[in-house]
Order: sequence, then C-alpha cells, then structure tokens
Amino acid sequence: MGNAVSPSPASARIAPIADSILSVILTVPGTREQAAFDAAARARAIAQSASARASLTAGSLALPVGPLGWITILPELVAVWKIQSQMVSDIAGAYGRHADLTREHMLYCLFRYAAAQAVRDLSVRVGQRVLVRRLSNQAAKGVAGQIALQLTHRIAHKGASRWLPAIGAAAVGAYAWHDTRRVARAAVEILGQDAAAVAWERPRRG
Repeated sequence: MGNAVSPSPASARIAPIADSILSVILTVPGTREQAAFDAAARARAIAQSASARASLTAGSLALPVGPLGWITILPELVAVWKIQSQMVSDIAGAYGRHADLTREHMLYCLFRYAAAQAVRDLSVRVGQRVLVRRLSNQAAKGVAGQIALQLTHRIAHKGASRWLPAIGAAAVGAYAWHDTRRVARAAVEILGQDAAAVAWERPRRG
C-alpha cells in the first residue's frame, strides 16, 4: 500500500479558487483603448463603467438562495475578476502602457486590497514610484494559493448571504462595485507612472 497523503479539506477548498485566479490572469486581455490625452479622466470613465457591470453581474449571480446559491459563488468571483482584468487592460491602454502589462500587474491590481497580505511582496516603493516584479510560474502559483487562502473568509460570508434573497444580492452587488473601484485605483497607481521609469526584477527560481 502506498503512503500518499490525501489533500486536506482546506486544501481541497482552496485549490479551485487558486486555479481560477491563475486562469484569469494567465492571459492579459486585449484592449481597443488608445493612449488618451487626459488618461486620468478616461481611466475614471472606464472604472465607472466596469464597476457598474461588476455590481450587476455579482448581484445577479447572488440571487439564487440556499444550496444552489453556494454553487454560484466561484462563478460570481470569476465573472467579476474577468470584468476587472479587462478594466485594468483598458486603463493600461488609456495610459499607453498596455504593451507593458503582465500577469503580475493583474495579480497586484486585482488583489491589492482584497488580499493585501498575499500580494505585498509583489511590489516595492522606490521614492514616489511603485515597482512590480515578475514571478516564475511556481512563484505565481504560490501567490495565487495565498490569495485563495485569504479569500476563504470572504467566500464564507458570501455563502451566508445566499440565505438572504434580495438583501444578500444587493450587498454582494455593492461589494463588487466597491472592490472594482479599488482595483481601478491600484491600476492607476501602477500604470499611471512613467513607463521609462518602471524596473523589473528577474523571475525567481522555484
């Protein structure tokens, strides 16, 4: 008989979330946005539109109640992350930075506030600038796992809200709107910098 150790219940819950995070950030979305004369104003407009879409999407997917509601939690998160990743891509386009956009940007921007501890080592402040480093594939998987772990409490809260029809959906929609605005803020913080001044570290082994 083998001595293989079965995954713990916690690991079994976290793995699908981590895999979903990686699937979202693996490919940087394209954009039709061109460098804007007033990039900050264009970024605000992009953020406003994306926040409204995220709120509507999350609120709609949160309408099912009871056990069925639990099934929609991960699809809801993924749908919102996709809206947010497209928003980050469009903001990058508005700032003329889309060519510089990487999966590490996506990880930082999408989870800068929702899972701050997990992405804190992705960036370093040098003077007035925030620099984001590249990660090896293995390191990116590790960060995704840490994000998933931090999100488990949020997911448990979402599960509880699924037993409150209408009220729960409204709360979920409001959170998605607020979270998307925070993602936009992180994107502007990173992508609104002078492209020539952004430095990258080499991927770490592992």
